[in-house]
Amino acid sequence: MNVLASLALAAAAVTLSAPAFAQFATPQDAIKHRQSTLKEMQQNFGRVAGMANGRFPFDAAEAAEKSQKAADLIKLPWSGFGPGTEGGKAKPEIWKEQAKFKEYQDVAIGEMGKLAAVSKTGNLDNIKVAVGNTAAACKACHDAFRN
Repeated sequence: MNVLASLALAAAAVTLSAPAFAQFATPQDAIKHRQSTLKEMQQNFGRVAGMANGRFPFDAAEAAEKSQKAADLIKLPWSGFGPGTEGGKAKPEIWKEQAKFKEYQDVAIGEMGKLAAVSKTGNLDNIKVAVGNTAAACKACHDAFRN
């Protein structure tokens, strides 16, 4: 193995072993990451929720696509809540109550995943229930951890 390949392999190993929050150059980068991914997630979820509550015409294919996108996106912002990344709309309790925050994350991720699965069936009544459960999980986390 040549020196360049060895260095690239070593850099990859360090990157993969570093905490997820270490991928950000500054705390502001972490805040931007979590805010932008949560915003995009909310936009996708909001479209499905709008269909569920009648604000938008129901389109089964779009509901499946948007809810899957939201389910993928909701897994991403959590790396932006590492030590030293306090700020934005996040309450300080996030960094004081990490286990509780993780529980809320897990519930929200789980409910969004259920919505994505239900949306693939195209059954609007079941989508409405899943939207309600997902919205409740998001609201609970926001109430506890968002200013």
